[in-house]
Amino acid sequence: MKLPKTDSIRELAEFWDNHDVADFTDELVEVSERVFARRPGTAVTVPLTASERSALRDLARISHSPSSRDSREWPGCESNGDFATKA
Repeated sequence: MKLPKTDSIRELAEFWDNHDVADFTDELVEVSERVFARRPGTAVTVPLTASERSALRDLARISHSPSSRDSREWPGCESNGDFATKA
């Protein structure tokens, strides 16, 4: 069986729901450049209550991660005062 030649998300999802990537190792190619790039300025903002922000700060402190004010420095994240994560 060959990998599908389609850009249809639905068709690809259906294909991978029924197949395992291990069955296609002979067709896989390693790439060194980025294949999917996020458009600049695209982000998803997650509004949080005060208690949710507090809980997230506590988790950051426990895991030695940056605080909410520094969430823009988290890999793949940016902040505008609220927590935000890129789409």
